[in-house]
Amino acid sequence: MKSVIIGSGVLAVAVGLGVYTWQTTTAASDPCGNTTVAGAAIGGPFELVSETGETVTDRDVITKPTLVYFGYTFCPDVCPLDSMRNAIAADILADQGVDIGTVFISVDPARDTPQVVGDFTDNFHADMIGLTGSPDQVRAASQAYKTYYRAVEGDPEYYLVDHSTQTYLMFPDTGFATFFRRDTPAEQVADITACFAGQLG
Repeated sequence: MKSVIIGSGVLAVAVGLGVYTWQTTTAASDPCGNTTVAGAAIGGPFELVSETGETVTDRDVITKPTLVYFGYTFCPDVCPLDSMRNAIAADILADQGVDIGTVFISVDPARDTPQVVGDFTDNFHADMIGLTGSPDQVRAASQAYKTYYRAVEGDPEYYLVDHSTQTYLMFPDTGFATFFRRDTPAEQVADITACFAGQLG
């Protein structure tokens, strides 16, 4: 499996009872111009509930190069901006003849019903897939992708959720390719995704 990214640094992600540290190193010779992520296998099987109420697995929703993002619909700013960025990247690629998927996985199953996540994703892209599930299903998916989330104590209805904000580029056969930080512009997401699609698609 090939994985590369831009720049270098360390990303620490708390998952469950452990803390995963991703060391990113520059891969100057890589034609896609991204950096290698070491320290944890990212991605894996999951079973969640789609916006149509159907139980689906990772194989059902990752059928082509796919941008996968974990967030929640009550998120005041980060999740809408990241989801719009991913949708714009998908549209840029569509104009180039590159077909990718976009997936939004809720980390707030208590409030994010299938209809709620469906209404949310419809705001950004007609083909964006919204997923939710039981707390156990969401926790298992989050752990597979090494993401972090935690509901902030306070108002039982209008609480916020702290969560990871990276977007993953996944392929149906080879799995994880790279991740994008939230400050990566849509054009760069599209360029790097197109490069990987040309290599791995």
